Amino acid sequence: MFSNWQHFLTDEEGAVTVDWVVLTAAIVAITVLFLSDFTSRIDGNAAGLKDSVMPVLQAISTFSF
Repeated sequence: MFSNWQHFLTDEEGAVTVDWVVLTAAIVAITVLFLSDFTSRIDGNAAGLKDSVMPVLQAISTFSF
């Protein structure tokens, strides 16, 4: 019984798996945070572009040749 417990405490096979899981979770979390910030900036820029372009398009649509 004691040797099984000692083997369990000194065994490091699962440690590599835990390292990879933590590393992968960190990469996914950073990516999600980056994309959420990036998409909010894109939405803001798209709204600003729409506000700039719409008057021009309305002026062109009322122009007659």
